[in-house]
Amino acid sequence: MRIVHIGIAGFEDMVQDAEAAFRGEYRGEHIGFISLGLMHKILTPNRWDMLKAMMGQGPMGVRELARVLDRDVKSTHGDVTALAKAGVIDRAEDGSVEFPYDEIHVNFIVKAA
Repeated sequence: MRIVHIGIAGFEDMVQDAEAAFRGEYRGEHIGFISLGLMHKILTPNRWDMLKAMMGQGPMGVRELARVLDRDVKSTHGDVTALAKAGVIDRAEDGSVEFPYDEIHVNFIVKAA
């Protein structure tokens, strides 16, 4: 089972992950955003639904995903494009998309300004 951790990752977090990777330490699979606001901008409720529908399904076409979600192809394509640009989902040369995880763990801390 592949689990991805999604959260807020500052520069220091990225440096620590990179240093650990150079030492050969496996720290899991992560998708990090620089701010809570950016995470909410990218991961809208419709896009969360999209990720849940894609989990464990393997590569799929945008039209197939739109059918699964009962959404129109144009808006599904827009959300796929946004998630792919943000590095949340993978897009193959043939146009298929994939979210290759079986589970999502969301973790972030909100501190006073």
